Amino acid sequence: MNENSLVLTLDFGTQSVRTLIIDKDGQVLVNVKEQYEQAYFSIKPGYCEQYPQYYWDKLCKACKELTANYKDLMDRVACVSMTCFRDSSVLLDENNEVIRPSILWLDQRMAEGKKKLPLLQRVLFKIVGMTDTIDITHRRTAAVWLQENEPENWAKTKHYVNISTYFVYRLVGELVDSIGNQTGHYPIDFKKKKWYKETDLKYPIFGVDREMCCRIVQSGEVLGKITKKCSEETGLKEGLVLIATGSDKACETLGTGCLTKDKASISYGTASTIEVSNPKYIEPEQFLPAYPAAIPNLYNMEVQIYRGYWMITWFTKEFAKKESVEATIQKLAVEEYLNEKLLQIPPGSEGLVLQPYWGPGLKRPNAKGAIIGFSDCHTLYHVYRSIVEGVAYGLRDGLEGIEKRQHHKVDEIAVSGGGSRSDAICQITADIFGVPVYRVQTNETASLGCAIVAYKYLNVYKDYDEAVKNMVHKSVVFKPNQDNHEKYDVLFNKVYKKMFNKLSGIYLDIKEFNKKYTK
Repeated sequence: MNENSLVLTLDFGTQSVRTLIIDKDGQVLVNVKEQYEQAYFSIKPGYCEQYPQYYWDKLCKACKELTANYKDLMDRVACVSMTCFRDSSVLLDENNEVIRPSILWLDQRMAEGKKKLPLLQRVLFKIVGMTDTIDITHRRTAAVWLQENEPENWAKTKHYVNISTYFVYRLVGELVDSIGNQTGHYPIDFKKKKWYKETDLKYPIFGVDREMCCRIVQSGEVLGKITKKCSEETGLKEGLVLIATGSDKACETLGTGCLTKDKASISYGTASTIEVSNPKYIEPEQFLPAYPAAIPNLYNMEVQIYRGYWMITWFTKEFAKKESVEATIQKLAVEEYLNEKLLQIPPGSEGLVLQPYWGPGLKRPNAKGAIIGFSDCHTLYHVYRSIVEGVAYGLRDGLEGIEKRQHHKVDEIAVSGGGSRSDAICQITADIFGVPVYRVQTNETASLGCAIVAYKYLNVYKDYDEAVKNMVHKSVVFKPNQDNHEKYDVLFNKVYKKMFNKLSGIYLDIKEFNKKYTK
């Protein structure tokens, strides 16, 4: 490799696709972004679908802008790496043509589970207390729903792949993908990093034959080379090598430099997560798998708040129309405006506590969102701050479980994602967790993680530790305010952690009500 060589990263996010050129020091030289005008469409409440071609067209547009406006830099690109949002299925026919729109990870439909799992599996799962977990996983699998509701489409399906696999196919012409991109409802053995065999206990859960799955490789390996057809569509140089990395969250964890069990990586994105890397396979919660990291020989223990910072978008849309107008007048994003108001509300939102279960989780499938502690002193801005605090409470609850399972405390947290742009949110995070919180030199941490894998492949660095040391740079550190931390400790331990158990019976009553009276 020439010492002036560069890396191109492709990052398919939930809201936009980004194409970045990054140098060996971790500096972003170019960032071309194509926003999705319609991230998804819903034919019924709770449904979230999109045509894979829509995302591909956006990538082509971004790549063509790169090649047209930054030819000198593009000529120095030595390889490409890619990351993508997770758990979004694509159905392909015998000619690898898309059969129907993708069912995205945000989708909330559930199958009825008409076809029962084999008796042996049901008995064994019941013995180990996994019945409810397996039932939810089975019914939330898109493949199972499709078999029940669209048998004609399922009959035409030869390949059932994650959307990242489809993008790899469009780039290199082969149905191949990284093991790190299979996070979600697929018949994958995360511990062994390979597809389940037909004889494996969990194989029937996902309703997908092994032959329908793609070939998988380890992170850091070659997926293929940019084809002539792809070159014509995107403007990328034919023959460029595409390197396997991991899912968006895995790449963010790498891009924030969290490679050891004493560091946690928080992603304040549409789905908010906390991840800790560990060389051992340790489940972060009972029956919840650890996922392959963006680099070999590591696993990511992850706890997710399903619709974490999606709640900010929901809140501003439903309750902050006046504030949106005021923000426009001040030439601010509405989130920036609200984050300034956030500072006027004391820590703990004067006793207003939010439980951020705005979407179903594997551990608490019946939970609903809840806000308690209202009084006449509370305003719109108290509710906004309680959302920020509630997501952090949920992630702290997850981290405490991870720390117990790995028998090791975390002493530092990195933050990334849209919410991390706010100093106020970063400080609240430090105060709630009681440990220093830092940001790195770029908010595009998933792309930075991709670039780290690529530069290791190019042998610029001898190992990933050296790559991270040279490419990830702390930009700001937020130290916890101890007075605030003590206040948050009281609310977290005496209120937040008790909310689910106290409300769980009520959640079941709401579920039954909705089943009976809500269409």
